Amino acid sequence: MIIVNSPGSWSVSYAPLQHAAWHGFTPTDLVFPSFVFAMGASMAFVWARYEKMSGSQFWKKVLFRSGLIFLLGYLMYWFPFVQVAPTGGLSLRPIAETRIFGVLQRIALCYFATAVVMRFGSKRSAVWLSALVLIGYWALLTIFGDPGEPYSLAGNAELKLDRALMSDSHLYHGEGVPFDPEGLLSTLPAIVNALAGFLAGDFLRRRGPTYETIAKSMLVGAGLVALALALHPLFPINKKIWTSSFVLLTVGIDLLMLPALIYLIDLQGHRRWTGFFRIFGSNPLAIYLLSELLLVTLLVLKIGDSSVRDWLYLNLFQRIASPINASLLFAVTFMLACWSVGWAMDRRGIYLRV
Repeated sequence: MIIVNSPGSWSVSYAPLQHAAWHGFTPTDLVFPSFVFAMGASMAFVWARYEKMSGSQFWKKVLFRSGLIFLLGYLMYWFPFVQVAPTGGLSLRPIAETRIFGVLQRIALCYFATAVVMRFGSKRSAVWLSALVLIGYWALLTIFGDPGEPYSLAGNAELKLDRALMSDSHLYHGEGVPFDPEGLLSTLPAIVNALAGFLAGDFLRRRGPTYETIAKSMLVGAGLVALALALHPLFPINKKIWTSSFVLLTVGIDLLMLPALIYLIDLQGHRRWTGFFRIFGSNPLAIYLLSELLLVTLLVLKIGDSSVRDWLYLNLFQRIASPINASLLFAVTFMLACWSVGWAMDRRGIYLRV
């Protein structure tokens, strides 16, 4: 996602590195739900600690952690906190114009919901709850969306709820109209991605990395992908409103990818290639925040009339490659710079946890 979020120019990028314009699916659309799935899976491996907590200890940990992640996401969108005033000086960026929901905020809410469901429910109840949420979300979008186009950008119930709760200035403005793809209503089906990850992680923890584990996971994954594709004509696969078919598709793909990784890494012992990716996994929150804040800084700082990012893209990367390849090269270089910070932190044993 660092590569996706930091091209040299937004006007030129390869199709697989773009989100689907609306209905449909690209490889980029898989990243965020897979991160939510992985978060749920990782919770399963440490869940024994949660089970030993008293009620007050549980609520203190879960509320603090989810609140802190939500706050970090909010502050990330508020950054750099100041703006150039009409008089030429600096003034505080208005909180009234800051986006409220977003990527980290959704992760915080999914973590909170998954922890509560698994604390007070069971794995079986998590499955039934997931089915109820996906069916209920379909019903909500259909009933409260505009007649004839309930899944459109301007007519979906997600947008209507967010506008009822907050002003347009608190929403994302990258879709041509105020609309937040990480809004409140579409967080409901995203919770299912986290619950599915928890169930998959718990299954792997109990059964171990065996061929039986691989086979059963892949069968479930293939079934979910087939169901998602079958539902697509009725309830389109759409990442931006996180449709129920999108949940089924992404969970299904994750349940195909996870066994493949288990086979390569655990059963076949092919671990050399994993070192590069382990750096990101060791400090995911720190590296993600770094990438977002650094990119905003490069866009805010100026060299002449151009931002630092634009100046580097035009005067360095476009001199050695075509515009689209220069844009990709800038993104890869930026990603490697962030990775280098993660590598240095890993070498020094620095791991930021919340």
